[in-house]
Amino acid sequence: MKIAWGITGAGHLLQESVNILVELSKKHEVTVLLSGAGEEVLKMYGLFELVKNLTGGKYRELILEKDQRASFPMTGRFSLGTYDLLIVSPTTSNTIGKIVNGIADTLITNAVAQAGKGRVETYIIPVDLESGDLETVLPSKLELDLCQNCEICIPSSKCPNKAITPGVEINLLKCEGCGDCQTLCQFGAVTGGRLITIHMRDIDIQNTTKLYEIEGIRVLNHPTDLNNILF
Repeated sequence: MKIAWGITGAGHLLQESVNILVELSKKHEVTVLLSGAGEEVLKMYGLFELVKNLTGGKYRELILEKDQRASFPMTGRFSLGTYDLLIVSPTTSNTIGKIVNGIADTLITNAVAQAGKGRVETYIIPVDLESGDLETVLPSKLELDLCQNCEICIPSSKCPNKAITPGVEINLLKCEGCGDCQTLCQFGAVTGGRLITIHMRDIDIQNTTKLYEIEGIRVLNHPTDLNNILF
């Protein structure tokens, strides 16, 4: 099958999505579409190079939103029926809000719109699916209560992207998620993978519910649901 997989800027379900994407790429031709935020978040979690290495060649491309500009010429393939399936996972509440309101001003939302016009089946895996609280994983974080304000901050001095401001914060837009800073700090002041609890907003849940009403879109609960469909 020729499959397009869109990734938006969510950390929740990101690792799980990439795990399935890796397996899917072994059996199918997969083109990866990254929103601007999706590219940034993949780097924050140290997953960008893994995803990039899955691509290469026709129908195994890496499509970046910043390269497509405002007209998103790549998405024309969907209206032509070039792909057999479009998967968007993880899908942020922002992306879903635009989809259910017919807005197609990003690479991913435009792909979904064009897929609908080309009758290409679309699977969407939202991060905001049910009301209540859920746990999600943080990227690298500077724990200020543990930071000793060392005269020479080893993690900062060794960071190739200068992403760490000692005693202040980690600039996640510069961080590429290598995780070296976590092992370099002897005081444990740099963490990664810490679980936090976030609350789902009612408006986001309502928008997700509207997805079920859109022709050609199938909503899945979790990336692993694809195992029962495509493997």
